[in-house]
Amino acid sequence: MTRFLDRRKALELRKLGKSYSQIKNELGVSKSTLSEWLKAYPLTKAQIDTLRGKSEIRIEKYRQTMRRKREARLTSYYKEEKSKWIPLSKRELFLMGLFLYWGEGGKTHRNIVSINNTDPSVIKFAFYWLNEVCKVSREKIQVYLHLYSDMNITEAMAFWSKELQQPIQYFAKPYIKKSKRTDLDQKGFGHGTCGLRVYNTILKEHILVAIQVVADHYGEKLEKS
Repeated sequence: MTRFLDRRKALELRKLGKSYSQIKNELGVSKSTLSEWLKAYPLTKAQIDTLRGKSEIRIEKYRQTMRRKREARLTSYYKEEKSKWIPLSKRELFLMGLFLYWGEGGKTHRNIVSINNTDPSVIKFAFYWLNEVCKVSREKIQVYLHLYSDMNITEAMAFWSKELQQPIQYFAKPYIKKSKRTDLDQKGFGHGTCGLRVYNTILKEHILVAIQVVADHYGEKLEKS
């Protein structure tokens, strides 16, 4: 909890135009930690100009320069990886979904295929995988949300409906956690946890057996190496 409070205070100070050094001196948090927490909150030119001392201005300008270089580097990597991997074949898409399910999918109920995550991009891929690769029709993919008591439930449902292009009529009644979102260290995307659920025993068995086949094959290779 102390870590979360420091992070929240650091963000408040950053929005007031404080430099990394000023925040570090006030909170006793390392600059490397602040760099991770505040990388999405660079100071504006006006805020930089109000900082006292040439060294502070120079440091802030250096950080902004390094951020621009990193963004340019990542853009270059994005183009390179896209040309290398996209488009994926149906077999490759199935394997990607299989490994996603291995890590994030529900294993307990024998007749329910389910995947949960807070990241919209993960859930969107899972929805595409179920619909296009596993050939589950849209009306058979149920969306269910885990939300917090202090969230706007209607807005959260509308958000996921838009992201997935799935009408609200295919949403189950959301589960509302009694705890408040503001009491937690937010590592998610602020819209709760979204789950996809399909009632299909045969599909569930095929998925789990395919995972087991991969696990057995490469587990045996490791034992022999």
